[in-house]
Amino acid sequence: MPQSDSPARLSPYPFVYLASQSPRRQELLAQLGVRFELLLPRPEEDAEALEAERAGEGATAYVQRVCVAKAEAARARLEASGHAWAPILVADTTVTIDGAILGKPSDVEHAVEMLVRLAGREHEVLTALAVVDAEGTLLPPALSRSIVRFAQASLPELTRYAVTGEPLGKAGAYGIQGRAAAFIERIEGSYSGIMGLPLFETAALLRQARVDF
Repeated sequence: MPQSDSPARLSPYPFVYLASQSPRRQELLAQLGVRFELLLPRPEEDAEALEAERAGEGATAYVQRVCVAKAEAARARLEASGHAWAPILVADTTVTIDGAILGKPSDVEHAVEMLVRLAGREHEVLTALAVVDAEGTLLPPALSRSIVRFAQASLPELTRYAVTGEPLGKAGAYGIQGRAAAFIERIEGSYSGIMGLPLFETAALLRQARVDF
């Protein structure tokens, strides 16, 4: 566990650990001018298990729980690594419609099923953020909530999008910053939050953790 400076650390931290493999989150963090190093799961970690749903769990509770679990795993990972301590940033995004959680599709067919469900309707995108400060304390997590109106689209159109491979690895089977932008009629909320890292909330948490950017 890191030791706090005495009586307190006053200077900001020059970088943050990003516990995410998402290129989109890396790009968004760089957009803020935040320097970062990746802190990714070790081979022996079961990162997928952290995202398993629990019976009766709503989308908001789910995304917040998963985010906190990822933050705790990242804190343990950093402690075991022996690397210098600095704040850790973690995020998790989920899509919900009709009370159901739409995670990452398992294959193209699964992606098409999700897209058909979204077509012509509104759905909600939730992104939870957590920061572990350089003293190892988990700061109060933040939550970004956005509404997305997906255009009506035919099965062939959705299938053509799915076979590009872009939906794979993305909650709800689409990336708003990619080809799926052609299907997005409107949004209410945070564009960057829908991408996976709401910049306003991210900046606030990083300032609280004394990150220099």
